[in-house]
Amino acid sequence: MLVFATRRLVVSFLTLLVASFFVYVLVANSGDPYNDIRELPPGDREAQFAQRTERLQLDVPVPLRYLGWLRGVGGCLVPGGGCDLGLSKNGQEVSVLVGQAAVTSVRLVLGATVLAMLIGIGVGIVSALKQYSRLDYSVTFAAFVFFSLPVFVIGIVLKQYLAIAYNDWLADPRVPVPVVAAAAVVVGALVMSAVPGRRAWRWLGFAAGAAVTAAVLLQLSALGWFARPALGVGLVGVLSVAAAVGVTFLVSGLHRRRVLVGALVTALIGTVASVPLQPLFDVSTWGTMGVLLVVTVALSALVGAVAGGPLERAEAVRAAVLTGVLTAAVVFTDRLLASFADYARSVGGRPLSTIGAQTPNFSGDFWETTVDQAMHLVLPTLSLVLISLATYSRYTRSSMLEVLNAEHVRTARAKGLTERTVVVRHAFRNGLIPIATFTAIDFGAVIGGAVISERVFGWQGMGNLFITGLGEVDPNPVMAFFVVTSVAIVVFNLVADLAYAFLDPRIRLS
Repeated sequence: MLVFATRRLVVSFLTLLVASFFVYVLVANSGDPYNDIRELPPGDREAQFAQRTERLQLDVPVPLRYLGWLRGVGGCLVPGGGCDLGLSKNGQEVSVLVGQAAVTSVRLVLGATVLAMLIGIGVGIVSALKQYSRLDYSVTFAAFVFFSLPVFVIGIVLKQYLAIAYNDWLADPRVPVPVVAAAAVVVGALVMSAVPGRRAWRWLGFAAGAAVTAAVLLQLSALGWFARPALGVGLVGVLSVAAAVGVTFLVSGLHRRRVLVGALVTALIGTVASVPLQPLFDVSTWGTMGVLLVVTVALSALVGAVAGGPLERAEAVRAAVLTGVLTAAVVFTDRLLASFADYARSVGGRPLSTIGAQTPNFSGDFWETTVDQAMHLVLPTLSLVLISLATYSRYTRSSMLEVLNAEHVRTARAKGLTERTVVVRHAFRNGLIPIATFTAIDFGAVIGGAVISERVFGWQGMGNLFITGLGEVDPNPVMAFFVVTSVAIVVFNLVADLAYAFLDPRIRLS
């Protein structure tokens, strides 16, 4: 495997070297780098000409200029080598610009990519298990509708009909009866499509889903929950217990009582501990949250080890740790929601932002600042998730269908294994192999940002750095974008190749 990884890195390095040379030459010859200063007065113009020539070394031939740039980039690979990505046309250090842009792009795209992956893979598995059912057709239709829409169209629609309409609605946050009815019908239809068996059972599922949805929306509207949202200890406990049951079902199955007990105890401990920790939350930082997460994982692993005993310890620890992390996420969300009302007042009653990464000159505590950043992420994240969902769900569906028809899966069913064991242990792991390739490429591309989304939502990330540099004939920012994105894709592709051997021991890398 070491030989394989070394060979891949050498081939990738040579490929990047050749590609970077062609990109540099193309960008350097794509326009006039002096175009914006030719209309200046003669005195200023000559000084600006000389300054820009010195900054960008425009008096040096392009191939030699490329070698100088390559020497500076090479310093980034050597500790203490002096990383130098050059200067922009305006005299700014490109390394500083790339650092700021990369952080912004990761904030914008990473969460959307993870959500699209998790939701898309889950939806794809369900579609494969219910092939040619109403649910399968509904998911396929919805996924391709969103996939066929350009991202700027989805962005504009979300701005107008979600953000602006939502901010206006918050002035009097009561859910109208027609909206309640529409939501009830949609949820009822989804439940109906998921219920197997006779028609009477499906209509019963529709009625139950519609009734519960309508009752919940009417109750929340009457309580004014949308203006001052919060989960409360009771709902935190319910969601944590539900997470414990779901995690146990996926990890080992509900018949493993010790594993289930360990997960439930973890959920209850996390819920109860959230009450005395509220004073600590009031003075929290991201460092505090990181420490609490480490403590949560350690205590959850201890609970799982004690509950699992010698026979089921490994599965109990996994279930308890996952339950502890999910419980911590629920508690964190509850605390964020508690700060929503104060944040909404501080921004004039319009919390859902349509542009930018944060509110200019906004000052607040840790929770209000986090809410501000989250509200700026809602629209771009939602637009990217809707578009990426189709790709992940269809890849997963086709891969799972192929594996579910394989001989080893039929043999597992013939041996009398439960459907959960067949799907999770025998089908899903092998079905992940083709998905791993696509996921690796997608994660690598994340570092490059989302060019169109950044334009639509006014984010100053890697995509904006690339477009600006390309439009202004500024090679160094464009080359920095190329280096960061291409290296990320190469690394994640190598990770995907190495993951093949883990997912399927029959695969050997040599």
